[in-house]
Amino acid sequence: MASVSKHPVTRALLSLALVLAVGAVFNADGAFFQWDTHRDMLRQVSVFGILACGMTMVIIAGGIDLSVGSILGVCAVVFSLFSIHMGLPDLVAIGGTLVLGLLCGVVSGSVIARFRIQPFIATLAMMVFARGLAKLISGGKKISTALELPDGTYQYVDIPPIFDLISARIAGENIAVVSIVMLVSMAFCGLLLSRTPWGRQIFAVGGNEEAARYSGIPVGATKVLAYGLCGLFCAVAGICQAAQELQGDPEAGSTYELSAIAMVVIGGTTLQGGRGSIWLTLLGVLIVGNLEKILSINAVGEETRLMLTGVIILGAVLLQRGE
Repeated sequence: MASVSKHPVTRALLSLALVLAVGAVFNADGAFFQWDTHRDMLRQVSVFGILACGMTMVIIAGGIDLSVGSILGVCAVVFSLFSIHMGLPDLVAIGGTLVLGLLCGVVSGSVIARFRIQPFIATLAMMVFARGLAKLISGGKKISTALELPDGTYQYVDIPPIFDLISARIAGENIAVVSIVMLVSMAFCGLLLSRTPWGRQIFAVGGNEEAARYSGIPVGATKVLAYGLCGLFCAVAGICQAAQELQGDPEAGSTYELSAIAMVVIGGTTLQGGRGSIWLTLLGVLIVGNLEKILSINAVGEETRLMLTGVIILGAVLLQRGE
């Protein structure tokens, strides 16, 4: 029985069941039992869940990425600039933003692989650089429908239809498009990690880098792949963030890396690398999302939520020590 309880899937499911039980008890006069509550919860955690997709691959590869929030911010700014101010076609705006996110991730992965710099340091540098780049591109201002003219006056432009599409709800307004984007992102990660040679190489590098190198696995290229894909998902999350906020905020994504790491770790993917799955991360997203929603509907302050999240992260790491 003890060995079963140590299985990460079982433990994550038990944790989710416990959170749901807490919600059933502290239901805020039945609000927890309403579908609208859970629909809104899924929409609120979708951007974090997309970031957690990339973070999962990086952590399985034995790394960490502190720059995901900043890359999201610069991608949100660039997508808004392309779409709102420059009026570029949707495919061009989306494609250019995805390329930017991919490049940021590739740079981090290349620095880590080529110069053997600790992921913490390399991605910390990218975090600062990307945030500065977001402020440089935007001039320190939000990229919104208010377009500043040379004479200092403002001209207001329409929100591009792509923003309405991404921020919309479908199926009778019961499912948010960003939630579908999150699930598609997770399905893509799941297929890559479990069904492709690249996925097996990511696990091998995270499990034992030296053994992987002696086995002929291109360790450096595998790390670049993991960080590059992480940057790509940051761009996807940045596009969704901009669409939901109807603007590109250079401060967007601040501290989001903490939430993404929390979801991955609470789900059961080990920080030591080599073990985990995107489906564990999905459970982590649901655990954190439901917990946040329960605290929200019961009017618990943000400071208490942050403290509780910190305690839960520490508890999840301590539980992994026995594995």
